[in-house]
Amino acid sequence: MINKKMADLGNQPSVIREIFEYSLRRKAEIGAENVYDFSLGNPSIPAPKMVDDTIKELVESGDSVALHGYTSAQGAMPVREQIAANINARFGFPASAKNIYITCGAAASLTSTLKAVVNDGDEVILLAPYFPEYNVFCANAGAKTVVVLGKGDNFSLDFDALDKAINKNTSAIIVNSPNNPTGAIIPESDIIKLASLLNKKSQEFGRAIYIIADEPYRELTYGDDVPYIPTFYNNTVVCYSYSKSLSLPGERIGYVFVSPNCDAAADLFAAVCGAARSMGYVCAPSLMQRVIAKCDGETSDVSLYNKNRELLYNSLTEIGYKAVKPQGAFYLFMKALEDDANAFCEKAKKHELLLVPADSFGAKGYVRISYCVAYDTIKNSIPAFKALFEEYKDR
Repeated sequence: MINKKMADLGNQPSVIREIFEYSLRRKAEIGAENVYDFSLGNPSIPAPKMVDDTIKELVESGDSVALHGYTSAQGAMPVREQIAANINARFGFPASAKNIYITCGAAASLTSTLKAVVNDGDEVILLAPYFPEYNVFCANAGAKTVVVLGKGDNFSLDFDALDKAINKNTSAIIVNSPNNPTGAIIPESDIIKLASLLNKKSQEFGRAIYIIADEPYRELTYGDDVPYIPTFYNNTVVCYSYSKSLSLPGERIGYVFVSPNCDAAADLFAAVCGAARSMGYVCAPSLMQRVIAKCDGETSDVSLYNKNRELLYNSLTEIGYKAVKPQGAFYLFMKALEDDANAFCEKAKKHELLLVPADSFGAKGYVRISYCVAYDTIKNSIPAFKALFEEYKDR
């Protein structure tokens, strides 16, 4: 008999992917230049030249068997050593290869980590707004999700609500900074305050409460620093992806880093290994492992995203839309012009504007606009945004 739970998941794709698929059909009908697709977080900026040069160098090395063969399940040791060395150099934090598991992107990092720390009856806190797939990942791990909505227009951490949400069943809290979908960066003062709260609650309930730091956008910032959470909180597991920093989303490469300061860190790392094994996430792509070993620390040209950010934010707020200027990532979180964000996005479609309603992000009445698109796409879309605004004003 078919697994109904999995069939339901397969028949209910993410709203982001549904809009993206709609965009492909619409572009085929009226031309790509006439569709303003802001749905998917798919980097438009090329990978750094060093990435392409490294791939060419590796392929032309003549060592094809080793290049395309299996590595250790956790990843090739030299690659893990290089990642650890970079963590030490950048953050002054004591990382070692024995605490790093190379994964097939951020999804594999998150799902492996959740399965490693969740037991029957456990809860995972999601800070809203959040990436909708967290719900799927948590459900797969057997965790109940507890949503805590942020405060104010910038959705800053609501510590009173967090204090009430954390209980004896709380296993972890997922922290995504810079945030998808708001682009907000959690300041160091709030990370320190969160660490203090979690330490107090861990002592109260006699269990480790983990921060799962989801960091695919760490390098995509516009002047603000991103605190390195393991520095402030011992029970931290970092889930990293090179999809955004190196513009390699389709290559599916990332890692899990278990802080050596975690309670029973060796056992926790073993649990990550076991979880990845149980889902078939062993031996991430060999070629890409070697690429990131050479290119770890490189980034795509973030200034181009900043140029897009400035044009989009300034143009939309000048028209009259309300949004908080993002500090990182490549998303603008904008208030819809009516309470029903889904209805608003349907009206936007009539102007060929493809926006993502934020209900599934845990924040109703907002839309996410992904600005990792061509500059001209944003420039040419502004009259459509203005026409949409005027349509509501006339109502």
